[in-house]
Amino acid sequence: MTAPLRSANDAQPTVPELNRRRLLGLAAAVPLTALPGWSSAQTSTFTPNVGQQGKDVIWVPTPDALVNRMLRMAQVTSNDFVVDLGSGDGKIVIAAARDFKARSLGVEFNADMVGLSRRNAQAAGVDQLARFEQGDIFTFDFTQATVVTMYLLPGLNLKLRPQLLRMRPGTRLVTHQFTMGSWEPDDSSNVENRPGYLWIVPAPVGGGWKMTTTDSAGAREATVRFTQAFQQVGGTVTMGTMDARIRAPRLSGDLLSFELMDERGTLRSYSGRVAGDRIEGNTRAVDGSEGRFFATRTGPGTPVDGGRD
Repeated sequence: MTAPLRSANDAQPTVPELNRRRLLGLAAAVPLTALPGWSSAQTSTFTPNVGQQGKDVIWVPTPDALVNRMLRMAQVTSNDFVVDLGSGDGKIVIAAARDFKARSLGVEFNADMVGLSRRNAQAAGVDQLARFEQGDIFTFDFTQATVVTMYLLPGLNLKLRPQLLRMRPGTRLVTHQFTMGSWEPDDSSNVENRPGYLWIVPAPVGGGWKMTTTDSAGAREATVRFTQAFQQVGGTVTMGTMDARIRAPRLSGDLLSFELMDERGTLRSYSGRVAGDRIEGNTRAVDGSEGRFFATRTGPGTPVDGGRD
């Protein structure tokens, strides 16, 4: 008897066919990125274009030489936490981790750029130090940063300025190209015709203080009133019935220094650290004698920006 003919659906699969089906089933069940030897870069073809539109700005990368200069202006070390606002392809974040061993974070609204940045960090071998998050720079919490980097438009810098001024005194801010309105930078550089600017967040010192100075002559009290517009400070001091102007004041982060001539006609320099409503530090007279001083706030402070635009 002749065996009945089988349809293609009834035919017994050969060994090669069984192996092919098993591989197809594996590919359907297991993501390609989980297969050995498969690179995540193979799953993405996203390539950014210079000038592409973002949420708030177009994307233009900062030159590598200026990236390095900006991070050096901020004196980045392995003890820092660097946050780049609008991190693009991640080059500043990666450079901070690779060249300065700093923990770093990029905040970027474009999810494709975030994915690209993560792949770039992995390729550079710094994905343990350099992280990237998708988010809006105006709502993202970056208050723990010790260094903030930006390449944003002037209006966006001004929009961020109140939040930046509330950061911990001494936090360093570095921008490519654009400034902060009436807030003058503490330093600037120009690399390959591209400017970079540095600001150091100043402590709030504006307002009244009661100051006590102690040295070999004993303890003396005075009333001090500081004026402030960002890091620019001035002021007057009252000692008994005498008023005098503070000389050579300088504020850098939480470090405050100034000079004044006391009621006995002795010129004395003061150098201290601001910690909330207290200032404490050392004094030194022109004759070399040294002492200590501390001051406590006596009323409400004035705005750090001095009411400027």
